[in-house]
Amino acid sequence: MIKNIVRGLAALSLTLTPLLAPPPAPAAPGAPTETTTLADAVHRVPAADENRDGYARARFRHWNAGAKADGCDTGAEVLIAEASEAPAVRGRCRITGGEWLSYFDAQEVEGTRKLDVGHLVPLAEAWDSGASEWSAARREAYANDLGAPASLVAVTARTHRARGAKDPAHWLPPQPSAHCRYVSEWVATKLRWDLAADPAELDALAVFGSGPCKRTVVRYKAAR
Repeated sequence: MIKNIVRGLAALSLTLTPLLAPPPAPAAPGAPTETTTLADAVHRVPAADENRDGYARARFRHWNAGAKADGCDTGAEVLIAEASEAPAVRGRCRITGGEWLSYFDAQEVEGTRKLDVGHLVPLAEAWDSGASEWSAARREAYANDLGAPASLVAVTARTHRARGAKDPAHWLPPQPSAHCRYVSEWVATKLRWDLAADPAELDALAVFGSGPCKRTVVRYKAAR
């Protein structure tokens, strides 16, 4: 079944032009920004079986106070940063108006009511892939990661919730032109946080890394 899904996803993406990843986040001391292709980056992701035992969303504290002393939490900061038309921000970070383009499904959204701020690699997937061994502080850092543009994304709530905690072996954005970007950002996030991938997930990533998206740029910097 998984192989059939992967073959179908690859066929859907064969005509796509690879998309460049967003510009890298400012480098932290002692942690250089790595730049490579998806073809190479996929091979850097360690393989491991997944285990969701003990997972609870509450184990990843979010949203915290964010990076600015402006009364906005991390989720609100993502909304403000990713707006295609800036919203008004009043009082205790009350966001009104604004427009967004949800890259998962190429939907233009006015106002925040139909948007979710999601983790590119979902919290449950991160837990399965290594975060279960982290400290509470590192899980909080992951859940509020503003240090890499790909880590958090504002997309339509409907599409975000349809994805749930699925990895690319079982779900890709409904917008075909988003596939290369999504897969490259998934891999970049896994490498940034030293997260593993299970065999089916690696097979799916390898299809894109060896085919339609192999020259897509992947940039990442190891999280502190």
